[in-house]
Amino acid sequence: MATRTVQPSFLDLFTPKLVTVLKEGYRLKDLRADAISGLTVAIVALPLSMAIAIASGVTPDRGLYTSIVGGFIVSALGGSRFQIGGPAGAFIVLVSATVAQHGLDGLLIATMLSGFILLAIGLLRLGTFIKYIPYPVTVGFTSGIAIIIFASQIKELLGLTLEHEPGPLLPKLQAIAGALPTASPAAIGTTLATIAIIVLVRRYRPHWPAFIIAVAAASVAAALAGLPVETIGTRFGGIPQTLPLPQLPAFSTAKVVEVLPAALSFALLGCIESLLSAVVADSMSGRRHRSNCELVAQGVANVVTPLFGGFCVTGNIARTATNVRSGARGPVSGMLHSLFLLAFMLVAAPLAAYIPLAALAGVLAVVAWNMAERHQFATLLRASRGDALVLLVTFLLVVFRDLTEGIVAGFVVGALLFLHRMAQAVEIEHARPLVEEDKADAANGEPRKAYDVALATDPDVVVYRISGAFFFGAAASVADALERIGERPKAYVVDFSAVPVLDSTGAVTIESFARKARRKGAEVYITGADRAIRRVLLVHGVKPPLVRFRARLAEAVAAAHEKADEAGPVSPLPQ
Repeated sequence: MATRTVQPSFLDLFTPKLVTVLKEGYRLKDLRADAISGLTVAIVALPLSMAIAIASGVTPDRGLYTSIVGGFIVSALGGSRFQIGGPAGAFIVLVSATVAQHGLDGLLIATMLSGFILLAIGLLRLGTFIKYIPYPVTVGFTSGIAIIIFASQIKELLGLTLEHEPGPLLPKLQAIAGALPTASPAAIGTTLATIAIIVLVRRYRPHWPAFIIAVAAASVAAALAGLPVETIGTRFGGIPQTLPLPQLPAFSTAKVVEVLPAALSFALLGCIESLLSAVVADSMSGRRHRSNCELVAQGVANVVTPLFGGFCVTGNIARTATNVRSGARGPVSGMLHSLFLLAFMLVAAPLAAYIPLAALAGVLAVVAWNMAERHQFATLLRASRGDALVLLVTFLLVVFRDLTEGIVAGFVVGALLFLHRMAQAVEIEHARPLVEEDKADAANGEPRKAYDVALATDPDVVVYRISGAFFFGAAASVADALERIGERPKAYVVDFSAVPVLDSTGAVTIESFARKARRKGAEVYITGADRAIRRVLLVHGVKPPLVRFRARLAEAVAAAHEKADEAGPVSPLPQ
């Protein structure tokens, strides 16, 4: 009896994991574990949120707003148990470029638009297709982003005095090289000390919050020693102690049109980054996320967060991994992480004024180093020419052109290489002996006369067996093989039993071949086509009397020989 696959309902696909966890039974010990994990993640997120905001060209408080508001919504509505939302290093390039071109209001509008796009992608259930992005593309754009993030922090790492810092990489490096004489020994020392503390803590006390320890130590040392380094207080005047009241940015039709390309880029990168983070969480925890539900949550977060002055929200791999390793039980941990950040801001905001910008730059330098995926990059370069090409196209375009261009170009090159490989995998065999097929028929209780190999190579009947996905990429090679007919047989048998996929181009190829064969007076038999392939063939005119269908290859060959033995040629179809 055939089994029926039950399709998941709308509620099955879009019920937040928070509801699932609460239905499973949420006890006090679970809350305690989530509180510890949420506090750990908040300590990690505190310096990162401010550092990413500064590197993105906005004030540090906006990074905190993004983590507090966006992070809470992502955890409350998301399709992953462990996802932590907030500002991400991957967005630094796009956000800083958007701020430079369209101002803060333009950034907020682009973020809201990207939220609506993410909502649409999730509700239309398109999140499933994000998994088709090739692995070399993800490694290429991640490594490219790491290069750009590090380059964006050189000014702060060295304490350079630079009136204007260009956005593109090569002009930026030229400007930095010209400003090297203005380097600050105090800033360089603060940077090196911050990085050294992070490395040592991670090596000898891996469960301690290395980022917050390093930033706190650098801040105390700079304040006590009176180091001449720029801080959050000297550049930004500190950070507020409260969340701002929600308000809409200044909308206009012209502004929306201007920032739409940036919004599309935010949405594309948000899809990739958040679902990649959810997959990492699944691999660490053994759980499974709901991709489209996750994108809906990301969309809502990106619509709401700009109302409070925040910018792009996405799932963050480092913070999500920290959440899993800290023993989180569910989304409550991510919600508490946002509440802890809010408490830190309410209580300790004045202390943030003492944080040296060089220390935050050191944090981002470590983040960039971890993002670089050096081993995977080297492995892909050695793996194959195709993977190396996709990797380098993505990487070089991300670094020297544009992030979105790099992802799209890498995906296109990867898709073309895949189609080429699939087309090469399609084979067409001529005059295949049929003894084994007849044995199978006999085993099924349908004994037949043993079929002689000589009959399979009878010049009056030609047998073709197509193996592999018969799609537009392989149609030309299959058509070429079918057209190479030395003799003029009276019948053809085309075996589709090894064809899992047939598209319209393949069907039209068979239809064209069958018409040419009938014009030459030959009959065409098709066998082994399952219901889906047969439907495609029928839709494109491959049906009687142009061709004859048979369920089994032996039946088709027997019918073809019977036809070939009839006196006189087969009547061609009318032109």
